Amino acid sequence: MSDVVLSLAGIAKSYNAGLPNQVDVLRGVDLEVQRGEVVALVAPSGAGKSTLLHIAGLLDTPDAGTVTLNGQNMTGQSDRRRTLARRAEVGFIYQFHHLLPEFSAIENIALPQLASGLARADAEARALSLLDKVGVAHRAAHRPAELSGGEQQRVAFCRALANGPALLLADEPTGNLDPATSDQVFDALMALVRDTGLSALIATHNLDLAARMDRTVRLDEGHLTGPS
Repeated sequence: MSDVVLSLAGIAKSYNAGLPNQVDVLRGVDLEVQRGEVVALVAPSGAGKSTLLHIAGLLDTPDAGTVTLNGQNMTGQSDRRRTLARRAEVGFIYQFHHLLPEFSAIENIALPQLASGLARADAEARALSLLDKVGVAHRAAHRPAELSGGEQQRVAFCRALANGPALLLADEPTGNLDPATSDQVFDALMALVRDTGLSALIATHNLDLAARMDRTVRLDEGHLTGPS
């Protein structure tokens, strides 16, 4: 098995291609994320970090370049093949938790497992185990509206890891929290990532949080700088 979980090579992406107002968001981005490595992606607003994460997670396709995920070249693959790979290999966390309001914490985490064919009892057992790792198992039966912002985001972390992905992609995962809660929730995220041994690419504006990861890369004017 390769030690490289995510490889981006020559990734380019433009919007309004061929028009006078064409915007070149990514201009030949190269990046490798090793197995078990946590990489901080630092970028100013509007620099294209969300676009890069969406391409890395197979939610969007580049205009040029290749995306290799866990040893599989995903360039030119069918939508179905990309969907299956994304479901099996990638977990997503966003700035807002996007939990389903009508379901409890444990149900929100069990749902992606049920969609992948796991039995309900097994899905709920794994969900409870993940909740325990981030310190909110006692809130398993509560719906999102009954949880604090920090608790909601911890549940979102667990949901992202529910299917045992190889790669975690996070876009400002603590950006909607106050500084004290942000630190606590980030500690919970890092403990969860280290405990499961997965790789992570985490976009953040917070340089203090970035310094706590394994290395930092910077996206500016379509180019990536720092160790790739």
